[in-house]
Amino acid sequence: MANQYYEGIGRRKRSTARVRLWTGGNGSVVINDKPGEDFLSREGDLALATAPLRAVAQEAAYNITVKVNGGGVTGQRDAIQLGIARALVEIEPEWRSTLRQGDFLSRDPRIKERKKPGLKRARKAPTYTKR
Repeated sequence: MANQYYEGIGRRKRSTARVRLWTGGNGSVVINDKPGEDFLSREGDLALATAPLRAVAQEAAYNITVKVNGGGVTGQRDAIQLGIARALVEIEPEWRSTLRQGDFLSRDPRIKERKKPGLKRARKAPTYTKR
């Protein structure tokens, strides 16, 4: 039987990550066809992205492939983390409470606020001058 995968979609700010956890793996992480350490090169980013696996003690049980686009490094990292957590819940529904306690299943709704007419940015008003 071929390896099976479980998929989870994660989003954060402008980033979207499609995460696949492959069964029968050795813990390798591939993000956009690059090794995980190369794609998330900042110290601790890869550890934060794969934190849901450690929460359920499954670090080396699955190979992870990710397609992520949009946003910046932090948004992509958090989108990957949410995608991994959602895929784990698909694998084993009993892990939901553990992942919920670790705050891995919460979608952070904060996004950039749009610019308003008459203002310089979303909330910054032009300097007031009396004369």
